[in-house]
Amino acid sequence: MIGKQIGLGLVCAVGCFAVQRPNIVFLMADDQASYSMGCYGNDDVITPHLDRLAEEGMVFDRHYATTAICMASRATVMTGLFEFKTGCNFFHGDMLQSTWDQSYPVLLREAGYRTGFAGKFGFDIKDGADGERLPLPEHDFDQWGGGPGQTSYRTKANKSMAAYAEEFPHSTLAYGAFGRDFIRESVEAGKPFCLSVSFKAPHKPATPDPRFNAVYKGKIFKKPENFGREAGEHFAKQSKLDRQYDRFYSWNYADQYDEVMAVYHQQVYAIDVAVGMIRDALTAQGVEGNTVIIYTSDNGFFCGSHGYGSKVLPYEESTHIPLIIYDPRHPNSGKEIRCSSLSGNVDIAPTILDLAGLPIPENMDGKNLMALYEHPGETLHEALPLINVWGHPASHVLGVVTKDLKYINWLYADDGMQPVEELYHLGKDPGELVNRAGNPEDRGRLEAMRKQYDALVQQWKSEAVPYNSYQEYSTVFDRHVPWSTRSESYPVQFEKGEGGRLPKAGE
Repeated sequence: MIGKQIGLGLVCAVGCFAVQRPNIVFLMADDQASYSMGCYGNDDVITPHLDRLAEEGMVFDRHYATTAICMASRATVMTGLFEFKTGCNFFHGDMLQSTWDQSYPVLLREAGYRTGFAGKFGFDIKDGADGERLPLPEHDFDQWGGGPGQTSYRTKANKSMAAYAEEFPHSTLAYGAFGRDFIRESVEAGKPFCLSVSFKAPHKPATPDPRFNAVYKGKIFKKPENFGREAGEHFAKQSKLDRQYDRFYSWNYADQYDEVMAVYHQQVYAIDVAVGMIRDALTAQGVEGNTVIIYTSDNGFFCGSHGYGSKVLPYEESTHIPLIIYDPRHPNSGKEIRCSSLSGNVDIAPTILDLAGLPIPENMDGKNLMALYEHPGETLHEALPLINVWGHPASHVLGVVTKDLKYINWLYADDGMQPVEELYHLGKDPGELVNRAGNPEDRGRLEAMRKQYDALVQQWKSEAVPYNSYQEYSTVFDRHVPWSTRSESYPVQFEKGEGGRLPKAGE
């Protein structure tokens, strides 16, 4: 009799908790720079739904992608781990099943959430370090609209989304429709839900939805103060040996800026419309008051700043990304509060877990962003890493960013290059126009950032996964080790590149 009473009590407790748990909507763009949104100060763009979300929620002004490339960033977002602990990036390798098993989608579903995913999943999973690659984890979600690789802007080319192709032939609005239907079906099922939508837009190849062709037709866009090659002359030579440098010209930022940016912003406009569709669905189903919305991007985009295109490198346009959180239950909502505390994509997974009332695994590097939602002036991180171990070996680099400073250590020293330190005072110079590393007045700041960097390297040495070449990089990035020793630590596949040669600039 006592056992039955305890059992009934547990059932009641679980049931009550399930009712109180919020729904969670996580929305992520692909290659979206923060300056593509009105709420981040761009008067040239039209993003009414995102701006409304910012007004009702909280805007994070110092939010970073700790690795500014799709695959590694998405792995970090799902797991709350830095790249050297996910072991996951292009030319390195896949995520292990054991790591994926501790991701927020898996943990939420195990805790009773109804989960859905649509869009670009972004990485693969394998069964052990020496195991075989597994199919995408469709079975780990209650509703699946995801796809492999880069997916397609053509809805009908995405197998899991083909049912939406007739009404929404372009994938961006199709993902909005997926979200709408998932919300309705979750409410009908009577379960708390977590919806994750990973838009392909505005990733290249630029393919905007033609229904929005008139939005920016003939528009002239203001160029940022750090636009063009002259604004990047002080950057290290190492940063100029990969395709980001070539794409200032090959992607026509140099000579067709307005046309290129019109297409880029048109793609973001479609995301904004899709966000509106999802929010309308929340209202229609009567759950808008108990649903937390998180909006961000996997990384930023140069769009011609400093004379670069694309992303990857640890500069602001590439790594500084948008983040908006709206929790309608919280008293700070609706006050148009902006948070200037440092945060990163590594914080997404622990935040979602905490919102769901679940414990945060001890090995996660991220922290709960809702602590900043409660107290926007508090410190969540003293510093965060900015990692690149992709592309030309010269551009493999490690940086550290704090609330006001950024330190980048370019350690590659072959081909006539010398190691270069860069120090930027982001509080005074957000455009990174002045390298202060050689300024005597900034000697104290430089030494402080070197210490932050060294501490990061030590963490890398002690915590990096023992596979996919990540342990070797703890030596490559150690600034106290001679180049002759560090150069031998570069993994062979990166030293030679594909086909037994170094990749050329522009590839």
